[in-house]
Amino acid sequence: MQASRSWLARPFTERSTQLFLAVLLAALAAVTLLHVAVPQGHPLHVSAYTVNLFGKYLSYALLAVAVDLVWGYLGILSLGHGAFFALGGYAMGMYLMRQIGDRGTYGHPELPDFMVFLNWDSLPWYWQGFDMAWFAFLMVLLAPGLLALVFGFLAFRSRVTGVYLSIITQALTFALMLAFFRNEMGFGGNNGLTDFRDILGFSLRSDATRLGLFIATGVALALGYILCRAIVGSKLGRVSVATRDAEARTRFLGYRVERFQLFVFVVSAMLAGVAGALYVPQVGIINPSEFSPIFSIEIVLWVALGGRATLYGAVIGAILVNYAKTVFTGVMPDAWLFALGALFVLVTVFLPKGVAGLLAYRIKRRTTTSDTNTDAKEATL
Repeated sequence: MQASRSWLARPFTERSTQLFLAVLLAALAAVTLLHVAVPQGHPLHVSAYTVNLFGKYLSYALLAVAVDLVWGYLGILSLGHGAFFALGGYAMGMYLMRQIGDRGTYGHPELPDFMVFLNWDSLPWYWQGFDMAWFAFLMVLLAPGLLALVFGFLAFRSRVTGVYLSIITQALTFALMLAFFRNEMGFGGNNGLTDFRDILGFSLRSDATRLGLFIATGVALALGYILCRAIVGSKLGRVSVATRDAEARTRFLGYRVERFQLFVFVVSAMLAGVAGALYVPQVGIINPSEFSPIFSIEIVLWVALGGRATLYGAVIGAILVNYAKTVFTGVMPDAWLFALGALFVLVTVFLPKGVAGLLAYRIKRRTTTSDTNTDAKEATL
């Protein structure tokens, strides 16, 4: 029990975790106060639209942390985490669709509008239970977790690594995208799931609900970050890093590497599912484009820009890239992909360790300069 307690409590003793949580808490408090206390029309007022946008950024940040856990500390370059994100989003979307009830366009008390339009006469078995919040939230974790468990067991047991594993993960998300595009799957086909009304009895069109979702996403990001820091700082994390740096040597020492890989991979997938579930009610739609391999590659770019194997760097990268995306797509929509590519090239050439690496370098340099000046003063005295 003592070991378990210290394992979970260790992140709170780390200065980087304390600073991250402080900044996140301050950001949540600032946005909340500027939205609630500052009247509309004031230059400092944060609108409901902006709150919604910030909530989307935070859900992307949680997704980036999940990718950094497997790529930065396990050495697995997953190009398919968009699939886990989308599965969590679809699980939440199914719950939100069931909450509409007879308020839909066709007024059917049980079937979503797209099923009525496609002449479905009954609700598919895999939609059963999604009218209950606890079941839907459980599936947010289980759907991506079970997929990661099966996929990871087969891949790691066969010792598929490196670029081959990256290609397989990309093929996985591409196959799921093609499957979910089909109307026969019962997930809305090309249009996906949309027109959500309520969540837990609260209207999604309410500013208070949007603010609540923003705060909930921030709390989820904090908890996900703490969990990942706890894993990284434990024996499991040390074995994971050893596997990343020298898998053959780690196996020679007697560790069942595939078990460590599988556990971390499943945890990462479940975190991605939670991020997707928080993303959907704030954006108002989930469709098969979230399975796109391009989206999964973009997630990797967030982590690379922010700084691999830092966790907080992944958060920085996700927020910076998506903020830039919002700005560029509004000013120069056709130039966004070129800007993203140029940004990745510049970071690779001039900031190989990302923004987090640059910050660490500046802090180290400042500390070294301060120590040098102190030693010089002492020598003079």
